[in-house]
Amino acid sequence: MARFELKLPKMGESVAEATITNWLKEVGDKIEADEAVLEIATDKVDSEVPSEVSGILVEQLFGKDDLVQVGQTIAIIETEGGDAPAATPAVDAAAPAEAVEIEKTIEAVKEEVAAPQDFSGSEKFLSPLVKNIAKEEGVSLAELDSIQGSGKDARVTKDDILKYIEDRKSGAVQAPKVVEEAPKAVVETPKAPEPAVQKSQQAVPVSVNGGDEIIEMDRMRKLISGYMTASVQTSAHVQSFIEVDVTNIVKWRDKVKTAFEKREGEKLTFTPIMMEAVAKALKDFPGMNISVDGDYIIKKKNINLGMAAALPNGNLIVPVIKNADQLNLVGMAKAVNDLGNRAKAGKLKPDDTQGGTYTVTNVGTFGSVFGTPIINQPQVGILALGAIRKVPAVIETPEGDFIGIRQKMFLSHSYDHRVVDGALGGSFVKRVAEYLEAFDVDRDF
Repeated sequence: MARFELKLPKMGESVAEATITNWLKEVGDKIEADEAVLEIATDKVDSEVPSEVSGILVEQLFGKDDLVQVGQTIAIIETEGGDAPAATPAVDAAAPAEAVEIEKTIEAVKEEVAAPQDFSGSEKFLSPLVKNIAKEEGVSLAELDSIQGSGKDARVTKDDILKYIEDRKSGAVQAPKVVEEAPKAVVETPKAPEPAVQKSQQAVPVSVNGGDEIIEMDRMRKLISGYMTASVQTSAHVQSFIEVDVTNIVKWRDKVKTAFEKREGEKLTFTPIMMEAVAKALKDFPGMNISVDGDYIIKKKNINLGMAAALPNGNLIVPVIKNADQLNLVGMAKAVNDLGNRAKAGKLKPDDTQGGTYTVTNVGTFGSVFGTPIINQPQVGILALGAIRKVPAVIETPEGDFIGIRQKMFLSHSYDHRVVDGALGGSFVKRVAEYLEAFDVDRDF
């Protein structure tokens, strides 16, 4: 018999940790190779972790809701002699008991050292960037709470925490010690019991008339809430709107959609046509394909389009089409349909939601004429596609103007006024409109 260590796999660039949401197998259960053992959740998407081997689950090293780092061992599977891959470190059952104990101790120390700092107890709003810096520099929760923020509503900014770290290294400030905080808490608690009670009451709202239903947000809704609030507090949002005549696009799609589905095995919606135009406009205006990190602007080499998708449970997720500018219309349609279908089925992988450089959201799906979407940080722009409607319009011809029925829609462009001015934001959305209105009704797909 051999023991196989099931580790949390790498789940894409920038994904360093995940939360265990459910164990699908219990200790003693038989597991087949490639069978899912547990479910995990990153800050973007839920996923399953399959076993690489067949065997018996003999140990669960983490419980539900525990946070695990990529590469950490999460379970032990006992396999028959040759089942475990040679490259995977495993503890031989025949090894001396002493060696086994030493290895377990080393692993325990490693996991203890690698355990992430938990900042959930802070009453301050802490951006993901500030949290990451704090983790890397070993800044404790008490230290973060002691920093006087210079941002909006006394928010701790990147510059604030970097200055604190510099002062701490030079000895200008002393880090608060946990041992010094304990007596303080003991003394202060009897004097101010009321705030603690109020906090508890605020955490669990009470129905006044008894008829209201109180529902706690699920994990994803809490994350979305935090992201949206952080984005509004971070970026100076401004919007530009433009109306687009998409009559040619509607006519062309009506003409080719049946043949397209028959040849490609994919339904042709308006979304890939719009995404194609956005990708072209981003190549024309690379100033919209950037991100912001403190006082620095990062120009993105690749054009990776995020497409906001509504899930059946009402939550929102943004899968990403990588290198969208390199796809033709057929490739774009396949990418849009694949990500959309897997989003609805809950089959997205963590990497599917990473690396976006600009986002498009289709508010017209729900009948909205236009909207003012919130920027997906750290991007600097997001485009909302409104509903396509038949409207009376003035049509200019060499023989004169006349009124006709046209298919029109609104494009709503939200952009970050810290780094994108009206000239760039307005020119970009106008270029998208120009590509859509110049669509060749005789083109092949």
